[in-house]
Amino acid sequence: MEALNTRIRYLWIAQGVILAAILGVVLAAVDQWIVTVPTAVLGGIVAVVLLAGTAYAIRLYQIWRFELQSDALYLERGVVTFVETAVPFVRVQHVDTQFGPIERALGLSSVVVYTAGSRNADVRIPGLTPDRARELQDTLRDLAVESEADDAV
Repeated sequence: MEALNTRIRYLWIAQGVILAAILGVVLAAVDQWIVTVPTAVLGGIVAVVLLAGTAYAIRLYQIWRFELQSDALYLERGVVTFVETAVPFVRVQHVDTQFGPIERALGLSSVVVYTAGSRNADVRIPGLTPDRARELQDTLRDLAVESEADDAV
């Protein structure tokens, strides 16, 4: 099983920091206009959310794995709910490489695999270097084409 690039932890931790900051602003607004809340309580709540977000990001990085096997792409991820996903190559419709501004700043990309199906018909593999993402995209595309030929009637 292949792990994600270690820099993805920084992105996930940054998301936790943003969540804690938004919560802090909301709690400050509640304190200002609705109910007076002691500053220590506000700070404590924000600190707990910040620590929980950081711990979640670190644990998620430890668990997130993917592997290309002979017949499918396998993924394992999740902290609270552990999810194992198998994406048969014959179900792959197309594969994209994506990277937002923060991912670009960290030198990361994501691969998104779109599959035939109804619910949750796409799978995202975050935290890859751009070179690894392109390589994985090409490999998945080739394996999907090969499996399509094998699946023909």
